[in-house]
Amino acid sequence: MDIHAILPPKGRDLRLDLFRGIANWAIFLDHIPDNVVNWVTTRNYGFSDAADLFVFISGYTASFVYAKMMLDRGFIVGATRLTKRVWQLYVAHVILFVIYIAAIGYVAQRYNDPDIINEFNVAGLVDNPVQTLSQGLLLKFKPLNLDVLPLYIVLMGFFPPVLWLMLRKPDLTMLGSLALYFAARQFGWNLPAYPSGVWYFNPYTWQLLFVFGAWFALGGAVESRSVIKSKVLLYFGFAYLVFSLIMTMAGRFPDYGHMMPDWLFDAFNPNDKTNLAPYRVLHFVIIAFFVTRFISKDSPRLQWKIFEPIIKCGQQSLAVFCVGVFLSFVGHFLLMVSSGSLLAQIFVSAAGIGLMTCVAYYISWSKKQDKPLPKPAVAVAVPTTASAPDSNPS
Repeated sequence: MDIHAILPPKGRDLRLDLFRGIANWAIFLDHIPDNVVNWVTTRNYGFSDAADLFVFISGYTASFVYAKMMLDRGFIVGATRLTKRVWQLYVAHVILFVIYIAAIGYVAQRYNDPDIINEFNVAGLVDNPVQTLSQGLLLKFKPLNLDVLPLYIVLMGFFPPVLWLMLRKPDLTMLGSLALYFAARQFGWNLPAYPSGVWYFNPYTWQLLFVFGAWFALGGAVESRSVIKSKVLLYFGFAYLVFSLIMTMAGRFPDYGHMMPDWLFDAFNPNDKTNLAPYRVLHFVIIAFFVTRFISKDSPRLQWKIFEPIIKCGQQSLAVFCVGVFLSFVGHFLLMVSSGSLLAQIFVSAAGIGLMTCVAYYISWSKKQDKPLPKPAVAVAVPTTASAPDSNPS
């Protein structure tokens, strides 16, 4: 089949790094309960949140990173490179999983607080450690806040054939993803979790944002240019974002929510995150279109020094994400054993973001040290012309 996808132009898109860094910071803050600082994150002002952004950007970056490789070197090479990335993600998850549950167990034992084991969903490790750990390696058992990375692993694992189709039939592949999304919601498809229940992030529905990111990168943004630039989208999108803000605030403040009709309030509250409600998808698509419309790839604002730490965290996303998940537990614990005052919440949040940023800068520096130093330039000797004898001696 002929290639119909449009590969993005060469060069790093700092918008992706910026928003991926924002997503990592927001996920860290959102995972700390009773923290006033997480009111700065988008989940409080609309239907979608940092998880939607993380999955979309993951699909976007995976597509243009591996698409050219698959076109130049064939499907097998592209698929094996994707599989290698899946293995890296899996190893990162296992390491984080072990450190995370070890930290939770240590804190529970050291401070005689068994409730924290139940709160972070690791009670099964006490009653049945071997089977629970085995299920954890199979991605079926997940402690609290360790749901995003297994979702990413599964989506990347099934991405090679999707990318092959996306390069040849991008619109048809996007429609297939949409059909799977609605079928999963209609028939209740999801993956089983251990010891009971289903995955918090349903892969059958969340794949829509991942594939949408790939479609957007491989020509979808170009195809949608007329829609993105239209006044209809501008007015409708702005109105929908305001509506999303109103309904989200209604869920946050019960007294305000009781002022609304029950049928309207119940349609959007609680926000269906597990199965990725259609209103979440629409909310995120509008935001993605607005960002594309108002922030160009070569915008000089992306070079502002104030954005550099966030961009750096986005460029080292996997390590920063793993560190952020662990630090969110540490921050939660510190607020539990301290006064939990406003000052403590601000300190814990700022310290966590600072540590994540330090990790990003260190990894960036370390990667540069792994590269061989440029060879010194070899000086080229310039031949000199011997002086001619003076023809007119005095």
